[in-house]
Amino acid sequence: MRRKRTDKPEPTIALINVVFLMLVFFLVAGTIARPPDTAVQLVRTADLDPAQPPDALVIHPDGTLYYRGAVLSDVTDYLTRADRLPAAPVRLVPDRDLSAARLIAIGARLQQAGAEQVVIVTQRADP
Repeated sequence: MRRKRTDKPEPTIALINVVFLMLVFFLVAGTIARPPDTAVQLVRTADLDPAQPPDALVIHPDGTLYYRGAVLSDVTDYLTRADRLPAAPVRLVPDRDLSAARLIAIGARLQQAGAEQVVIVTQRADP
């Protein structure tokens, strides 16, 4: 005994309607940014020298602090050695293997010691 084949064609019209509605939704909901002024030349950071700032506080993975090549005992030692204005930001250059908890603790100690602004210097990833 043979079965009759009763396969109906797939409803592709419904699929096309759903895709079209999604396209219209994203066109309406999305914002289109205006192009920048053509007379303005944007800064290229790819050509910059990746050297760390000379006044930066370098933190190694084990938490050892270095300032201008010298080992520091604590963050207060950095604040007394650095020739900086009180309102000048403290630049931290942490090693990528430094734990986040240790980095946050060092930043908190800097603020407790009188640093008004703490900036973390990072390296931009290549696209």
